Order: sequence, then C-alpha cells, then structure tokens
Amino acid sequence: MLVPYELIQAAHYSATAAGAALLPFPLVMSVASPALGAFAGKVGARIPLIGGSLIVGAGFLLAMRIGPGGSYWTTVLPAILVMSVGMAGVAAPLTTAVLASVDSRHTGSASGFNSAVARAGGLIATALLGAVLAAAGASLTAGFRTALLACAIASAAGAVSGFVLIRTPPAGASTPAGTGPAFR
Repeated sequence: MLVPYELIQAAHYSATAAGAALLPFPLVMSVASPALGAFAGKVGARIPLIGGSLIVGAGFLLAMRIGPGGSYWTTVLPAILVMSVGMAGVAAPLTTAVLASVDSRHTGSASGFNSAVARAGGLIATALLGAVLAAAGASLTAGFRTALLACAIASAAGAVSGFVLIRTPPAGASTPAGTGPAFR
C-alpha cells in the first residue's frame, strides 16, 4: 500500500506510527469477515461483491484526503475503516463464487487460479508504483492521489463485473458445484 509511504514522507509519521495507522484494517477484517461471509451464504455472493467493491472504492476516495497536515482521526482512520469494511464484504464471497463456479473435481485448480490472479494483481500494482515512490513533496502526494483514484475506478469496475458476471440462482436451483452463485 502507498498509504504508509505517504504517511511517512508527506505527513511525517514515524515508521511505527504509519504501521500502527493501518492496524484497524486487519482488526475490522477479522471481526467483520465471518459475519459478512455468513450474510453472503444467505443471499449469495453477488450483493456482497457489488456492495463491498463500491465501499472499497469509497474508501479509496476518502484516502485521497491523506497528506500533509491531515489529522489521523479525520483523514486516515475513516478511509481505513471504510476500505476494511468493504474488503470484508468482498473477501469471502469472492472465494466462494470462484469455488462454487466449478465442479468439485476442479476446486483445487480454481483455488490455485484465484490465488495466482490475486498475486499477479499485487505484482502489477507494485510495478506500477515505481513512479510514485520515486517522487517527493507535492509530486508524491499528487501521484498518491492519482493512484488512489485509479484504485477507486478499479473497485467500481469490480462492482460492475460482479453485476454482470455473477448471478444468484433461484431458490432451490443448483450451480455446477451444487451450491452458491454461478458465473454467467
């Protein structure tokens, strides 16, 4: 994430304070994911994937306020909380949707593919951050905000993908794997 780097370089946080600023993310994820996973189990993956993606995008837009002179309580914490709630709504339903879209003999391959795509996305994002990380001062904050806008747009695209590609079968119907959502 670029957030700790922006906090250290532009907002003059210590490395420890920048790391601590992100602690609400895993805490909220660990508390909210089981509840949102159970919710997805009742209503299907489509609604949590769409809603969670939009909430994550809103968190990225909120994070655009992070920079020099901003308060942790009014700029950083709200963005981290919104992103973490959105990610909690996306994590379990996405895995469920991927695994439920294949028959039982292909779940291992589907799980591996899901992990590989996630890692490839992280690597691509890291490679694209070089220009932002090489900047300083106002250029760093401008690049940081541009990256966050790109992330918000990607989150919106994820919501659109969930709307277009995921369908919830009628009650009593089954997908190829027997339960859960199906891809179109």
